[in-house]
Amino acid sequence: MSRTTLTSHSGLVLPAIGFGTYKLNGSAGVQALHAAIDNGYTLLDSAFNYENEGTVGHAVRTSGHDRGDIIVTSKLPGRHHRHDEALRTVEESVYRTGLDAIDLYLIHWPNPKVGLYVEAWQALIEARERGLLTAIGVCNFLPEHLERLEAETGVLPDVNQIELHPYFPQAEALTYDAEHGIITEAWSPLGRGNDVLSQPVIAEIAAAHDATAAQVVLAWHMGRGALPLPKAATPSRQVENLAATELVLTSAEIDAVTALGRPDGRLADQDPAVYEEF
Repeated sequence: MSRTTLTSHSGLVLPAIGFGTYKLNGSAGVQALHAAIDNGYTLLDSAFNYENEGTVGHAVRTSGHDRGDIIVTSKLPGRHHRHDEALRTVEESVYRTGLDAIDLYLIHWPNPKVGLYVEAWQALIEARERGLLTAIGVCNFLPEHLERLEAETGVLPDVNQIELHPYFPQAEALTYDAEHGIITEAWSPLGRGNDVLSQPVIAEIAAAHDATAAQVVLAWHMGRGALPLPKAATPSRQVENLAATELVLTSAEIDAVTALGRPDGRLADQDPAVYEEF
């Protein structure tokens, strides 16, 4: 497995690490994104519900970098899963960015109690066929949801973006996705709001590699085949996170970080089997 790229079943190629844009809005967000692009990030992760698709699109258009070198991601909110609404929302996302197309578009949550995610997926397939989207995927989908998509549409997602950090290692999801050629992206890869970066085992590994705790956790993701999406507004932190691609942990070190996993490790108890987000 290359440490520089990941490839899906359909041939979608993504970098080993991406850039989260949640709460990066307005002119300050554009500045942070310009810095991220200048520092070498090529995968930008946005969403309709982040209300910053315009910020991301403007940053890309005014970055001075080749549009073809930057992969823009956005996501469909749960309130727009009905087929026609989903198509209109994709169009709105594209219009907001000011780009000709969005490179990767994901269903943000399956919302299984509502039960319209297959309808939404069919809309994304059509939007891709129309050239509005280049690649399509999902977030927070369990194997049962992925199997239903394939059974009813014949199309598997290229990406499944899930909660993934040392307190919630998601071994089964990683294995399932890998077996089906689905790239697993990790949201909150550094365990937003918990104390994972202060764990002694991570500090020991960091000291052994002359690295930071965040770099160790990001390298742990990459060593397990996941694609982390850290967010950093400051250029120095952006560079620090991106440098984690050069850090290779041993199998024993990866296992030691994975051992921090907890049964209740989710940050906010957002179990996709029951959780709904609109």
